[in-house]
Amino acid sequence: MEILLSVVIGALTAGGVYLALRGRTFAVVLGLTLLSYAVNLFLFAMGRLTIGEPPVIGSSESYTDPLPQALVLTAIVIGFAMTAFVIMLALKARSVLGSDHVDGRDES
Repeated sequence: MEILLSVVIGALTAGGVYLALRGRTFAVVLGLTLLSYAVNLFLFAMGRLTIGEPPVIGSSESYTDPLPQALVLTAIVIGFAMTAFVIMLALKARSVLGSDHVDGRDES
């Protein structure tokens, strides 16, 4: 399971970096969103998820740390708000500049 999680986090990170380096604004926004998903998944995995165990309280060694879960929940909300803001900013730049390239130039 750890190998699958590592591969998924790596694939999200690689896809996010690839898209963030593209020249179009939508690809950059999508790349940043994929990077935030990768970081959220990494933070969520750090919480040692267990089924049927109480968080932190208990005599056993297997417990779930609630702090990464709270961090991921907060990061999801902030990421959604920032994605909406960047999309609106990109739409405004597209209407003003007439191009959706990151640097504002035409395709030539």
